[in-house]
Amino acid sequence: MALPLMPKATAVWLVDNTTLTFEQIAEFCGLHDLEVQAIADGEVAEGIVGLDPIGNGQLTREEIARCEGDPAARLKLAESDLPRPEARPKGARYTPVSRRQDRPDAIAWLVKYHPELTDAQIARLIGTTKPTITAVRERTHWNTPNIRPRDPVTLGLCTQTDLNAAAERALKRQAKEREKAGLPAEAETDAAETPTRPTGTFAEPPPPAPATPADVPPAAEETDRDDTTREPEGP
Repeated sequence: MALPLMPKATAVWLVDNTTLTFEQIAEFCGLHDLEVQAIADGEVAEGIVGLDPIGNGQLTREEIARCEGDPAARLKLAESDLPRPEARPKGARYTPVSRRQDRPDAIAWLVKYHPELTDAQIARLIGTTKPTITAVRERTHWNTPNIRPRDPVTLGLCTQTDLNAAAERALKRQAKEREKAGLPAEAETDAAETPTRPTGTFAEPPPPAPATPADVPPAAEETDRDDTTREPEGP
């Protein structure tokens, strides 16, 4: 159940200006019965100015009169005609100042190990901007010599759950794009695009075949035979 604005100040006003029971006021304001009784006794909420729920459009006099006549009834907030504030869209993740210097390293790690992620996903994941991502990817960042890829989860810039979810969404998006374009599956494409060994002019020569006993030159055998049949010279 939705609570009124400034529940304790509203309870103070209802205690002072109505004959509602403590239970009715407590349930409407989200307080305990004993706390409302302490407000009535002056033990709690000293110095708090009561807030009129009729003046700010949270209750009507008819609703209060209805509940005053029936102790079992419960107050209900009045429906406001004012437009409800629109929820702000989630922007970039806030990164503490002490960790902002680690974002280029995290970007380099994501670009290297998760190329399927888009710049928008990386920006939301670690709270950075697209120009910074482009500078790190194209190695035009002012601190490029000192950038080394580091896991953003280890750096505390995002959680492993968020990283896995972003990678899964990116892979699904790529699969849909390939299916829409009529391309084969990724595994088949990788196998088909694997370069084979060239067979033209610049091909490497085949390795030499192993020598067989018939190919061994007989020179060594003849030399050994000559040495064994040579007659010993005289003294």
